[in-house]
Amino acid sequence: MATAPEREIVNVAGREVAISNPRKVLFPKAGYTKLDLARYYLAVADGALRGAGGRPNVLVRYPNGVDGEFFFQKRAPTSRPPWIEVVSLRFPSGRTAEEVVPRDAAALAWMANLACLELHPHPVRADDLDRPDELRVDLDPVSGVTWSQIQTVTRVVRATLEDFGLIGWPKTSGSRGIHVYVRIERRWTFGEVRRAALAIAREVERRAPDLATSKWWKEERHGVFLDYNQNAKDRTVASAYSVRPTPDARVSAPLAWDEVDECELADFTLATMPARFAELGDRHAGIDDRSCSLERVLELSAKQERDGQGDAPWPPHYRKQEGEPARVQPSKRRVSRYPLIEIGRAPKKEAALAGLERWKARHPDAAAHLEAADILVDAMRGRFRTWTRVRVNLQHVPEALRPAQDALDPDF
Repeated sequence: MATAPEREIVNVAGREVAISNPRKVLFPKAGYTKLDLARYYLAVADGALRGAGGRPNVLVRYPNGVDGEFFFQKRAPTSRPPWIEVVSLRFPSGRTAEEVVPRDAAALAWMANLACLELHPHPVRADDLDRPDELRVDLDPVSGVTWSQIQTVTRVVRATLEDFGLIGWPKTSGSRGIHVYVRIERRWTFGEVRRAALAIAREVERRAPDLATSKWWKEERHGVFLDYNQNAKDRTVASAYSVRPTPDARVSAPLAWDEVDECELADFTLATMPARFAELGDRHAGIDDRSCSLERVLELSAKQERDGQGDAPWPPHYRKQEGEPARVQPSKRRVSRYPLIEIGRAPKKEAALAGLERWKARHPDAAAHLEAADILVDAMRGRFRTWTRVRVNLQHVPEALRPAQDALDPDF
């Protein structure tokens, strides 16, 4: 006779949350289970809700753990407790979806039961879906960039924000980079907030041209990329205290500014963050105390436009915007600036990178000239899942040694 599926009831402020299959391992290397994930979010709930609470959230689910397939779920499950709040969003594609709006610790535990490792909120509150209250500066290092370089660029970001009357709140991304959030007055549209973020990215690049870049196309980037498009409508970012899909279960850790130069990314994990939170509280506890104006940075944007720096490329699935430059990567323009070849496409990053190693073995003379930034690993987002594309920029390879485009390996 089949036994009933195992589950554990977690009582959260008078609400019962059932954790199904609580011993299911989500992080094989570290051994952390689904129940560990739920308990983590309960331990840091006050801080996690400050970042993601009251906002519509995309569910990023890892039903088979970090080594298995994951998927983005915009629509809230139809089978849900009556106390789970939802709000209807309309996306640039014209589609709509009811997304989860966590309001309390019980909602976080319920999301953990769905194997939602990360909290992915939109930068708006549920009561006003058209006016963001958050500008996000996303520092995304290209391959080969050191942590110390990211820390240096973060200091430049802080100085830039302060010069334009903006208060930045830093946190580790939980992956390789840093995010700096700015609470803003709810007066501007998504387009205006994105334009402000682009102006900030260009100003940081101007101040630190050897370390930072605002260039959208990967083949043009160097150093630390400031991803202004994270402020476009429908884009979400892993928020404070989110658990990331790394082998050691790193988390996105809110920081005080004096911690930026001292910390290491590996300091903050599902295992270590609860004790830090209990001792120090939420480093972003004051983030909602003051909302900033974008007026001065939008004046900077207008000046940049007068000086010839208009709009920059949008993500590929957005409709063409007025004033946007040609949405064609440089290597595919009529006169290419960069000798790029595509190596392979695969559902998982590891498989795509294995194809790169096979390419290097076939072309050792060319591979010997590649620099870290010449390897372009693109996370391509489909409707429900991501897949990985690997390309190689041959700009540092002597022309006589540059191989022709091979058949894609693997070819997804």
